[in-house]
Amino acid sequence: MNAKSDSHSSLVQTFYCAGCNERFRVLFVPRVCPRCDVKVDRRADAELVADALLYKHLSGIQAPGAKPVDPIDDELDSLIGRNLHVYRCETLLGRGGMGCVYLAYHHDLHRKCALKILSPQSAADDVDYTKRFQLEGRSAAALVHPNIVTTHAIGKAEGYHFLEMEFVAGRSLQQLIQDEGRLTPVRATALATQIAEGLSAAHTERIIHRDLKPDNVLLTHQGIPKIADFGLAKRVHTDDTLPADYLIGTPNFMAPELFRGEPATPACDVYALGVTYFLLLTGRLPFADRSITMLKRSVNHDPLPSVRDLAPDVSLEMAECVSLLTAKTPGNRPRDGIEAAQLLHAVSGQVRDIESMLNEAFRDATGISWSRDGNQYQLLMLLPDNRHQTLFVEPSDHAAAEKLILIYSVCCRAEPQYYEEALRLNSEIAHGALSIREIEGKSYFVMIDTYPRSSVDPEEIRRSVLEVAYRADAVEKLLTGLDHH
Repeated sequence: MNAKSDSHSSLVQTFYCAGCNERFRVLFVPRVCPRCDVKVDRRADAELVADALLYKHLSGIQAPGAKPVDPIDDELDSLIGRNLHVYRCETLLGRGGMGCVYLAYHHDLHRKCALKILSPQSAADDVDYTKRFQLEGRSAAALVHPNIVTTHAIGKAEGYHFLEMEFVAGRSLQQLIQDEGRLTPVRATALATQIAEGLSAAHTERIIHRDLKPDNVLLTHQGIPKIADFGLAKRVHTDDTLPADYLIGTPNFMAPELFRGEPATPACDVYALGVTYFLLLTGRLPFADRSITMLKRSVNHDPLPSVRDLAPDVSLEMAECVSLLTAKTPGNRPRDGIEAAQLLHAVSGQVRDIESMLNEAFRDATGISWSRDGNQYQLLMLLPDNRHQTLFVEPSDHAAAEKLILIYSVCCRAEPQYYEEALRLNSEIAHGALSIREIEGKSYFVMIDTYPRSSVDPEEIRRSVLEVAYRADAVEKLLTGLDHH
């Protein structure tokens, strides 16, 4: 290693967040944890809790050429490009304190999969974890549900314990929150409802997750959440006043009774779902402290922060739902995922969120992309002859019972010389209308279509987006000959 690499590697530091139960390897230790915003604990020699920690390499600040500090680097990094049993490990997807997850190719079935491999050293150090890994892997393999990552196989080869899982090509719910911040209330409720559906399937089979959190929920490219890592919760590093032998999971998402050393129940998963829902709605955790003792006190005694104070656009029904899911007494919560899903379905009223409908409407489409800004979705559509059109999809400002979905696109400035031709075009439009809107103090012709929020479906959105885009572009081309919008 050259001198430059040595200088970089000497600057690598480690810090541990008790609430997240994770250790981060970084070039510069930040003031607060990037996950929960709590002041961090600088801990460069955290070997005592290595078995409980998930290593995270924060993008952009990992030291180039840094010497590895993970105890599993040497033994598992060499698997990339190698065959193991019927798999070829192609790419490292993620690294945890107990092992790695690879994108692998199954030689017999000719398909890609996610292969979770335990570190042999970590498996030897924690026999109980290995037993749980095997037991829960077999149990999870019996779960087949759209909102659960499918487990295909469990085994051992060349000294490595492995779990073959469905490969979900999207991102985690944690990454979504980091990328976008708080979600729209309807989107957050839709995701929480689908996660609850996955939990209900597991609880029906008497399987408890034990570590439900955004990191363990993967999103497909269509935005469908899938729960991963059933029963593979990490041990919690605590101080001497707490029963460390009984604490497993992620403290920021643990139910009050778990801090008392009580066994995990389906109601504990419901509490974790409630904390996740709170995070999706507000962009922050309800409780977060720099030590387990302080967090335990807050979770057990402090009132839940007001969701509507943090996010005024959240409905009373949604806020009440969060309170029920996170009740401090297990008997006051929904008993399991089945009751939680029923509650969330009642809150959502079966109204689908805009993003999931966009995902379904344009699942196989090319030449269209979108981004979100608050409640508004901006779509860019590529058209023939190298033209393009920008569209907007958003809910109206009406009362909930009267809400509409607005689909519109700007055509051009509303100049007086265009009025007569615009009126003629408007009379020929079968759906939607050409109207004039004030945008940043100027008048524009806008092609717009509306649908009732409660009954619109993805196919209607697809047809309307296509029609509005083509008609708006045609109006702009006819009136101005340009392609600005």
